[in-house]
Amino acid sequence: MSSRFASLPHRRAIIDRRSLAETLTAIEGSDRVKLRQTATKHLKAALTTGRAEIDRRLVEHPSRGLEIAASQAFLIDQILRLLYDFTTQRLYPLSNPTAAERLTLIAVGGYGRGEMAPYSDVDIAFLTPWKETPWHEQVVESILYALWDLGLKVGQSTRSIDEMVRQAKSDVTIRTALLEARYVWGDENLYEEAARRFKAEVQSGTARTFIAEKLAERDLRHKRMGDTRYVVEPNVKEGKGGLRDLHALFWIGKYAYDVQAAAELVDKGLFSRAEYARFHRADTFLWAVRCHLHAVAHRAEDRLTFDLQREVAERMRFADRPGKSKVERFMHYYFLQAKAVGDLTGVFLAHLDEKFAARGRRFGLPTLRRRPSKLNGFVLDRGRLALPNDKFLTEKPTRLIEMFVLADQHDLEIHPLAMRSASRDAKLVDDIRRDPVANALFLDALTSHHHPELALKAMNEAGVFGRFVPDFGRVVAQMQFDMYHHFTVDEHTIHAIGLLSRIEKGELEEDHPLSHEIMKQIASRRVLYVAVLLHDIAKGRGGDHSVLGAEVAMRLCPRFGLTPAETETVAWLVRWHLLMSATAFKRDLSDFKTILDFCEAVQSPERLRLLLTLTVVDIRAVGPGVWNGWKRQLLTTLYESAEEVLRLGHKQKGRSERVAGKQEAVAATLGWEPKLFAKTVKRLPESYWVAESEDVLAANLKLIASADTAPLSIATAVDRDRGATLVTIYAADHPGLFYRIAGAISVAGGNIIDARIHTTRDGMALDNFLVQDPIGRPFDDAKQLSRLTRAIEDALANRTRLADRLKAKPLPRPRAEAFDISPAAFIDNHASNRFTVVEVNARDRPALLSSLAHALFQSKVTIHSAHVATYGERAVDTFYVTDLTGDKIDTASRVKALERRLVEAASGEVAEEIEADSRKSPVRAMV
Repeated sequence: MSSRFASLPHRRAIIDRRSLAETLTAIEGSDRVKLRQTATKHLKAALTTGRAEIDRRLVEHPSRGLEIAASQAFLIDQILRLLYDFTTQRLYPLSNPTAAERLTLIAVGGYGRGEMAPYSDVDIAFLTPWKETPWHEQVVESILYALWDLGLKVGQSTRSIDEMVRQAKSDVTIRTALLEARYVWGDENLYEEAARRFKAEVQSGTARTFIAEKLAERDLRHKRMGDTRYVVEPNVKEGKGGLRDLHALFWIGKYAYDVQAAAELVDKGLFSRAEYARFHRADTFLWAVRCHLHAVAHRAEDRLTFDLQREVAERMRFADRPGKSKVERFMHYYFLQAKAVGDLTGVFLAHLDEKFAARGRRFGLPTLRRRPSKLNGFVLDRGRLALPNDKFLTEKPTRLIEMFVLADQHDLEIHPLAMRSASRDAKLVDDIRRDPVANALFLDALTSHHHPELALKAMNEAGVFGRFVPDFGRVVAQMQFDMYHHFTVDEHTIHAIGLLSRIEKGELEEDHPLSHEIMKQIASRRVLYVAVLLHDIAKGRGGDHSVLGAEVAMRLCPRFGLTPAETETVAWLVRWHLLMSATAFKRDLSDFKTILDFCEAVQSPERLRLLLTLTVVDIRAVGPGVWNGWKRQLLTTLYESAEEVLRLGHKQKGRSERVAGKQEAVAATLGWEPKLFAKTVKRLPESYWVAESEDVLAANLKLIASADTAPLSIATAVDRDRGATLVTIYAADHPGLFYRIAGAISVAGGNIIDARIHTTRDGMALDNFLVQDPIGRPFDDAKQLSRLTRAIEDALANRTRLADRLKAKPLPRPRAEAFDISPAAFIDNHASNRFTVVEVNARDRPALLSSLAHALFQSKVTIHSAHVATYGERAVDTFYVTDLTGDKIDTASRVKALERRLVEAASGEVAEEIEADSRKSPVRAMV
């Protein structure tokens, strides 16, 4: 019995090898195929029973990850031993085997370590003394066929000992797998010889090379997985802070120090007992999560996706708490364990560095070419900021903050042992929270002109950040259970500070020219940096995090050394940090009331500059692909419109002046004869000239001129600045035109992000849609555009059943079903002077906009513009509407009926009435 499994309780309840061996011995017959089939049938029953027992134990004790992983390996061990004996004794017995006809079966990789999840691969190797004999081939083939018949996924190799040594020397992956090789069954002397030769000929004297290769391999894996341990759908096995990182530490320890179990790392001085306890706790928890993942998914699944997180949290008995759901509490604990893995990795590598890189370059780190002065008692250790003695931080606790400031100022890496000391002594920060020197140092780190993101990240890794700012400590490793936010709150916040620094330094000027320019005009840059730090600090408290965060700001800012005026501005920015994005993305910026209401809240050009920059870094720090050209365009438009109002007040241009200015510019662009242009202008209402930009106006007028008397004209143009494709439809107006066009665009694979609906004075519809593909890019492929045009033509001519095609569309985000989103409709008659503003919040799905537009059509409502914003799984669709006579919808009964119909449309499938209404449409003969 392997010592790895000696502590497993009630092993015979998993599998009784003795009893099963007797059953296999009793099988009668001489036909090898039938014998193997019968034996496999018994083994499969035993495997099923054993797995059921292990799953029962997992449910009963959901946190015993290592025990469950060992149980799986134990079960496979017994199956392999029985199968090996049956094959060599009953199917291919040797009465007088030669020295060449010896064979040993070993477990390698994770299975060799004695750890397996329910659906892990069974990695095995057959070792022969010399060249493979016909008997070897028969036995190996028979065993493999039986394992495949058992439904196991097998990774296998057959090698002589010489081949094993040669391949292990040349391939680090094979060397790593064999490093964890464990005897399962067969010739023990052969195994001992293989183990001896591996240690003497492969392992001896190559530790430094192996360590460098494993660290390089780890870095590539991290890069492939996103290079952060705080992604909200982490890979438990391969991700940063996951099991593979723990395995890498053990592999290196085993290779360099010949340890046989992780606990022996303490004896070798690589971990303290407390650090090993953290290692063991993380290892046990991560294995438990991985085993639950496999059990829930019924396959080898290692990615903790949103739809699985809820089930795993339930199985692991996490409970809801005020302000935090069970899944958020589970993921918070997960990220704390991932952070522990990162901390332990730093400590471990520091010790290795001392032993194996004492001379020459360190593992993967650059050599320092200068020696900075004024380190205030700190010292340099081969280019890294280090401590002169073990009591250095305890003697003066403000050094816990100063260490990170100095590292940032002099562009130094902090020695891992200094980080270890900072983690150990972080509790001393409690005594200096109100120390003016400590707070000034912290503000220096936060507002650094160098790399504040790196300094704050290191401070967070050491546990100093969360102790110094306890409110920040509450959001460390806190995930947000949605598909919009890609990172935990602390990671998002620190990344946003890094983006702000890069914008200020001009590194992102091409992406954010306006933000970079206005950073030069901001009166107090530290107000902005502190606001970015605090904007999400109250998340997870069960209330409006903007309101609660403003209260935190009023309390913290004086402690940081900010003036009363600065404190008030920070608190205002935190309170209203979502205002600008909500206005830009969910309101009609051509409606002047939108701008006036926004300016009434902002009140000053300085606040406007601060709010824009905060909004930009907040959105961009959410994750890759969230920021795009369309959002930049909307925020720029809102900023410029608001800046004009705040700067000029009542002196800004009036509506008629703006319309006249646009008409002059468009006339100059087109170069038409004045009479023709004047005739076209008369056909278009004043609201049209206010709503559209000059480039869109020019394109629209060209389409009208080329259409002449045609019943339907469609134009498409890729707009790189807006990050979308402008789709313009010029057609005879009729009820329901908008929802049919919206449905057709969805059928063609497009997402509408903005729509403006106009009617000429002679009854023609002129509708402008901004369309993106499902991942937020413009429709720019000729085939896409052709498909889009054809879909609109077919929908308006009723050539296809639109409702059936919409139903057949797959979900753009299948995992969105993991989130409970109750649809809601809000009707506001104060946001616009001319229109009723309707906002609908719902789970995003295909043709949601078309369904809502159809509900508005059924309610006898005229849509004037539509604005679509998506936040992961959540969609927010806003419509500016009137009744059929052009008045607001303000009677209580109509408002209530409209809300009810919109909620029904948002929660249901595509309505059957869509098709019925299409059949009644007068546009059948239009195309």
